[in-house]
Amino acid sequence: MSADIDHLVIAAATLEQGVAWCEAALGFRPTAGGRHPLMGTHNRVFTIASPGFPGAYFEIVAIDPAAPPPGRQRWFGLDEPALQTSLAQQPRLVHVVARTKQLDMLRWGLVKLGLDPGLPLAARRETPQGRLQWQILVRDDGALLHGGALPTLIQWQGSHPTETLPTSGVELRALHLVGVPAAARQLLGLRNVSFGDAGPALRAVLTAPRGEVVLESA
Repeated sequence: MSADIDHLVIAAATLEQGVAWCEAALGFRPTAGGRHPLMGTHNRVFTIASPGFPGAYFEIVAIDPAAPPPGRQRWFGLDEPALQTSLAQQPRLVHVVARTKQLDMLRWGLVKLGLDPGLPLAARRETPQGRLQWQILVRDDGALLHGGALPTLIQWQGSHPTETLPTSGVELRALHLVGVPAAARQLLGLRNVSFGDAGPALRAVLTAPRGEVVLESA
């Protein structure tokens, strides 16, 4: 069993704030994205695929003010007051999602390790190129484990977002995760990811139109 890095999650107070931050920090203004009816959120996405991280993309996500409340805690800890207070200052890297074709097997593997990744939920997003559909593990409380360093697992059904995303000029070059238990590292088998025991939970190195950019979680 193994998983690959699917996308980085950057949370923002508003989508407009996130897009402006992205343009200032990376030199790229994302326009692709859409709404998540299941969670009452919306996003902007762009590819950051590289030889080490094929199929990877960058997601800026925020609570959608036009959407009705989802009736549950949103994913990626977006409902946490402390995170919302922090995001009022600026968007930040909060999480990483890993894709697999063995979602149920990896979920049970994590459960046996004493880690609760949540239950699989069916989600979708409409795009001009058609509907994207996937299953994703989300805890009932929306919490992220190990400071967001333990990846959320996703299994795509049909098309993947990067199949229709234009070139961005941004590439993911390195990803370092801190605090992930050794047994979970072995179970997930994440390729080209380094691990540690001290420092920010997530550290991503990207090359972009503005040069090398390092993003770290709080």
